Amino acid sequence: MKILHTSDWHLGHQLHGYSRDYEHQTFLDWLADTLEQQQIDALLVAGDIFDSANPPASAWRMLYRFLARVAKSLPNLDVVMIGGNHDSPSKLDAPHELLKAFDLHMVGGIHRDENGQLDHERMLISITNKQGEQAAWVLAVPFLRSADLRTEDLEDDDDRLIKGVETLYGEMTEAARALQTDQQALIGMGHAYMASGKLSEMSERRVLGGNQHALPASIFADDITYVALGHLHLAQRVAKKEHVRYCGSPIPLSMAERNYAHQAVIVELDGKAVSQIESIAIPRTVDMLKVPSSPAPLDQVLEALEALSVDEVPREQQPFLEVHVLLDKPQALLREKVLQAIDGKAVRLAKITPHYQQQEQQDSLNHRRLSDVSPEQVFALSWAKKYQGEPDEAMASAFEQLLIQVEDAQDGDAVRSEGGK
Repeated sequence: MKILHTSDWHLGHQLHGYSRDYEHQTFLDWLADTLEQQQIDALLVAGDIFDSANPPASAWRMLYRFLARVAKSLPNLDVVMIGGNHDSPSKLDAPHELLKAFDLHMVGGIHRDENGQLDHERMLISITNKQGEQAAWVLAVPFLRSADLRTEDLEDDDDRLIKGVETLYGEMTEAARALQTDQQALIGMGHAYMASGKLSEMSERRVLGGNQHALPASIFADDITYVALGHLHLAQRVAKKEHVRYCGSPIPLSMAERNYAHQAVIVELDGKAVSQIESIAIPRTVDMLKVPSSPAPLDQVLEALEALSVDEVPREQQPFLEVHVLLDKPQALLREKVLQAIDGKAVRLAKITPHYQQQEQQDSLNHRRLSDVSPEQVFALSWAKKYQGEPDEAMASAFEQLLIQVEDAQDGDAVRSEGGK
């Protein structure tokens, strides 16, 4: 049988205020075409279907339109989707019974009975081959939050969170083995940060308690044929294991991901064994530009922008632009000058990143009120004082992601507060 593994769609995502609906719809059209052309038997989506717990209605319509198309064109296709840390477990679980009738399985969260026993049946999904035979069992384990785990009976010297995840996967594996026949494979799914995973710049963070709780690949038993992971946006193997993989996100979800090779993974099974694993590139429909390639003085940046040549395309297809400018002090009307330089060009200005000389930056921030200084400036100054230089792109990206998380949390608090009024 043939399985296609994808993840981290983040439907409803916006990049610096710009909608990504065109890119997402183009990807879903490509995915449906690929499923049909490759005659895939099962589609696995390993979490972060949506970009937020409260996605816009347009994102739900996009998802249901895709599911309706594949249900019609590939009536025997099994679809298994799990929730990620961006998804709302309850919202994904709500249409479960309806979707299940069409072999579309969406598992938003962990379910336990009144005695705290894990609902294995809810997360164990059989998938069939072209002959209609049950060929594999999928352990559809969604993103695990601390409250999902049972750690009270563990030894004090255990890392409780890691052990709790390991115990849960162990329970699921035992339940699957009890149903498995000699020719049926076991397929693991998860949305998590694995110990050897390379973090996606500016997009995702370590979850489940921090780096000390990065999960080892050993949580997956040796008899699991393939593990379809989501959470990191950079496609990669885990612990050098060919059969344990992140497929990555289908589109770049930040400017730092512009050089990622976005892909889906097709896995072919022969009984319990993997016969082939193939990565297929996902076409990039909207480009991302960085001008200049390294920070330069403002006059050089403006010259480069005025010389920029891009094709005329509809607004939703115009490239995103990130501008890096080297300044000796904060520049008045910087954004206006950049916008003037690109006036009439078919690009969308996503971000201006200023870079300051160390000493001059320090002098410019002295004796200023904190409310008048950007968080990025405070971070860069603190870094310069401690390490004598500017933070590199990866560290600056990590800091920006922290800012995004704080803003998201504040927005979520505001939504909850408004809903309670």
